[in-house]
Amino acid sequence: MSPRPLGRRIAAASSGMVVALTLAACTTHPSPEVAVRSFLLSWQDGNHAEAARFTTGDPAEVEAALADVHDQLDLASVRFNLGAISQDGDQAVAEFEASADLGIGDPVWTYTGRMPLTDGPQGWQIDWSPGVIHPELEEDERLAVSYEIQERGQILDREGEPLVSGDSVTAFGVLPAEMDDKEAGVTELAELLDEDPDPLLNRVRSAPPEQFQPLVLMRDGSVDSALLSEAGRISGVQTEEVEINLSPRVAPFLLGEVAGTAEHRVSSRVAGAYQAGDTVGLSGLQNIFQNELAGSATTQVVTLGSDGQQTAVLESWEGVRSGGVETTLDLDVQNAAEASLENLPGDGYIVAVDTGSGEVLAAANASGQASDDGAFTGSYTPGGAFTMVSSLAAMESGAVGPGSPMPCGYQSEIGDRTFTNPSGGFLAGEPDVTRNLAFLCNVGFVDIASEVGADELTASAARLGLGADWQLSLPATSGTVEIGEDEGDLAAAMVGEHGVEVSPLSMALAAAAVADGTWNPPTLVREEGPNPAGSGDLDEAHLEAIREGMREAVVNRFPEVDSGEEPVHGQAARAEQGDTSLHWFVGYQGDVAFAVLAEVDPEMSMWQQYAVTAATSFLSGVANGVPADGQQPLGEGFPGEQPEQPLVDDQPLTEAVPDAEADLNNN
Repeated sequence: MSPRPLGRRIAAASSGMVVALTLAACTTHPSPEVAVRSFLLSWQDGNHAEAARFTTGDPAEVEAALADVHDQLDLASVRFNLGAISQDGDQAVAEFEASADLGIGDPVWTYTGRMPLTDGPQGWQIDWSPGVIHPELEEDERLAVSYEIQERGQILDREGEPLVSGDSVTAFGVLPAEMDDKEAGVTELAELLDEDPDPLLNRVRSAPPEQFQPLVLMRDGSVDSALLSEAGRISGVQTEEVEINLSPRVAPFLLGEVAGTAEHRVSSRVAGAYQAGDTVGLSGLQNIFQNELAGSATTQVVTLGSDGQQTAVLESWEGVRSGGVETTLDLDVQNAAEASLENLPGDGYIVAVDTGSGEVLAAANASGQASDDGAFTGSYTPGGAFTMVSSLAAMESGAVGPGSPMPCGYQSEIGDRTFTNPSGGFLAGEPDVTRNLAFLCNVGFVDIASEVGADELTASAARLGLGADWQLSLPATSGTVEIGEDEGDLAAAMVGEHGVEVSPLSMALAAAAVADGTWNPPTLVREEGPNPAGSGDLDEAHLEAIREGMREAVVNRFPEVDSGEEPVHGQAARAEQGDTSLHWFVGYQGDVAFAVLAEVDPEMSMWQQYAVTAATSFLSGVANGVPADGQQPLGEGFPGEQPEQPLVDDQPLTEAVPDAEADLNNN
């Protein structure tokens, strides 16, 4: 629909014409030019009674006719420029150019007018008729503004599946011709529906009186018989049932809310030039792509006969057709993502991306709230999930090679900090970076921190996209890596416990880079494309060591995740942030990389690793589909109320794998 201003007043312009003569105290009009200039200036200033003095018409009728033009067109302002004047004795014809501003967001209607004049006892006067207002306006006709309304467009997934459902909506509106009193009737309707009457009145004043004007939209669930009955008592008020694409089927924080219904109070919540009855995206993609989804109406200035029927089109402006927005989301993957979070004990997020392109396949929150965008904008401590980054930094710096020894002891004291392994054990023999990654040996990583250095750790994080400079359609963060100068700070940063903050989106992209060999920025809307381009290829030998470690982590520490035809690579860890325990799983399977974050009460943290359980549910949903109720059966998804045994990162490493593993020792 065409945007309209929320309030109107007639604005006078001082620069439209230059007044050459002052007519103060004059009772006659000595020339055609004086009469025309005086008339147009008074009309332009909104002084219609004064303008009527320069015409041959009945003063009251002329004043009313000029005032009606402003209401009929709902003008924001009108400006005039005087054109040529031809005179033949006591007769003359004057041309003028009119610029009628139909309102903020609407076009300016410019046309050439003509008015005849006669020199009589009162001097030169304009021969009044409706044609003075516009050459094609006849007796018993009026002006109006007509709109051809666009249907709201659809948001689509990567396969063209609609992501927004069509909701049944009751449109409360009026038939202006049947209203006893427009001002009073519209105001009464606005009060009944708890809306601001001004934008409603603006639409009704300029509308063709015989056309139904939808003013307020309400979802059918919020409309009862009592409300319909009370509205029906107001003269001219009618209702129509319409279907509009309003509610997101999935991912409410991505798709966003649409206003236009009474519960949203669009007239008071949305700043800008929108007409009553329009649909307006308040958040998410609905807001970012408002113009594409809403389009704009074809606007026409028309003449109407005494019966309210259209007699002519004086001017027309073609509107922009509403269209669809194609996203990179995959509806099946999105459904699996949302189902995987349903039984988390607190807040949680999951983001899945395509490993080869960075395209966002799914993003979900456990809260289901449209305002909860933590999956994209959250800043969280990654803890041991950051060790895939630290592994790359260790090899890129030369501190260790892909197969060189990297000892893993019980604990290490660096600066004023003491570091231990989550398992409480150590790795015997000569473990390398791959094995340290697989068994989440924090001590092994902190011991080589000084050899890696803060600069290389930051640079390696950037190679995996953390802290990179990219833009997405919606607000998002790529994370930060800011390491203090203290040696303990650097050691803590190696295991994601200092100076490192990430979002689930940024960690999913980092996992995708490990899988693909190239980091790619995220894309959510296909027509926008990635920006900037990927960061370039990473060292394949280094990546292979990380992939092997992430694969061994799955096999040895959380084999329940390993389902489907393709192997799963991942890292799971816990971290503390404030009074919340953060459970992470970051990994990939095939061409899908993903990150899961669960925010858990520390008192519940030992029951299970909730991110691992959610990851298991997610991969099962991707492979097998999600049941209609969205619930995973117990045993395949989340367990019942009985506490489970702690997972490997809460046990000594000697209990993590069979005793036959010669490189594990607890002594």
